[in-house]
Amino acid sequence: MTEAQPSPPTRAVVELLASDLPAFCPNPRMSLWNHHPKVFLDLTRGHPVSCAYCGTRYRLRDGEKVHRH
Repeated sequence: MTEAQPSPPTRAVVELLASDLPAFCPNPRMSLWNHHPKVFLDLTRGHPVSCAYCGTRYRLRDGEKVHRH
């Protein structure tokens, strides 16, 4: 008999607007108790990025365009 493997924990996904950039984690909506060192995240490549500390995933909202300077 094979035991069922527990599913991996669901990580939070934060959708951002282009006007919210630069993206960083922990974000202002996170509770103070789970803060970690601030990490800037590069969302300019068009794919979701995960925080190396807490695993929170960040992505741009569908249709958002990043204007490079």
